[in-house]
Amino acid sequence: MHGHHESVLRSHRWRTAENSAAYLLPVLEPGQRLLDVGCGPGTVTIDLAQRVAPGEVHGIDASSAVIEIARKAAADAGALNVTFEVGDAYELAFDDDTFDVVHAHQVLQHLTDPVAALREMRRVTRPGGVVAVRDSDYSGMTWFPPSAGLDEWSALYHEVTQANGAEADAGRRLLQWVREAGFDPAGVAPSAGVWCYATPQDRAWWAGLWADRCVASNFAQQAIAHGLADEVGLEQLADAWHEWGRQPDGWFAVLHGEVLARA
Repeated sequence: MHGHHESVLRSHRWRTAENSAAYLLPVLEPGQRLLDVGCGPGTVTIDLAQRVAPGEVHGIDASSAVIEIARKAAADAGALNVTFEVGDAYELAFDDDTFDVVHAHQVLQHLTDPVAALREMRRVTRPGGVVAVRDSDYSGMTWFPPSAGLDEWSALYHEVTQANGAEADAGRRLLQWVREAGFDPAGVAPSAGVWCYATPQDRAWWAGLWADRCVASNFAQQAIAHGLADEVGLEQLADAWHEWGRQPDGWFAVLHGEVLARA
C-alpha cells in the first residue's frame, strides 16, 4: 500500500520497540529466537534483538532495497544477533516450531489474506510461543481541529485499500483474524495502543510525511491507477495536511489493535 518512498521510510525509521511494540516487551526474555515479519528498515527488529540477546533474531521483508537499509542499520548498531533477508509472509522459509516469538507490526492491513499469513506465523512458532501482531485502524484515527481535507484523505485511503483487497481498519479485526487462524481463544490477549502527534515538532513531522505520501508514495500511484483521484486532488490533500500541521492546537491520534496469541 505505502511502498518504500522516503516519506514512508521516514515514518518507519521513527519506530522503536518502546513506541511500537510495548505490548510485547513483557514476554520477551534473553535467549529467545524471534522472527520479525515485515521488518522494514529494521529499527524495531534491532530493538527487539537487544531484548532477547543472545537469542537469534531474523527480520524479513518483501523489499530487497529496504532489507539492505536494515542490514546497514544492524551493522551500525553492532547488532550481531540479527539477520535480515527478503521473505514472503505467506511462505516463511523456516521449519515448523522454529521461533519463540513471531512479530508483525503494520503488516496484516496490507495483505489480501491476513488469516493465511497468521496461520503461517503460527506454523513457525513453537508450542507455547507467542505470535504478536499490531495494526493501525484508520477509522479509529482522530484529529483536531476539524479538517474537510483530512476527511477526504481518510475516505480516499479506505477506497484505495478496498480496491487493493486489503483492510484499512485492520486493528479492530485482529482478534477475529487470530481466531480464524486457529489460535486457542484461551491463549489470546487483545489490547490497544495509541500514537499521538500534538507537539509542534511532532505535528510538523507527521503532517509533512503524510503530505509527501499523498503525492509521491505508492498510495498516490495506486489512487491514480484505480481511478480514485488525480494529481490535482492529491495535491489538495497534501495542502490539507500542511494546513493541519500549522495549527497551534493540532492533535492527531492513531489507534492500533494489538494481539498476543499463544501457539
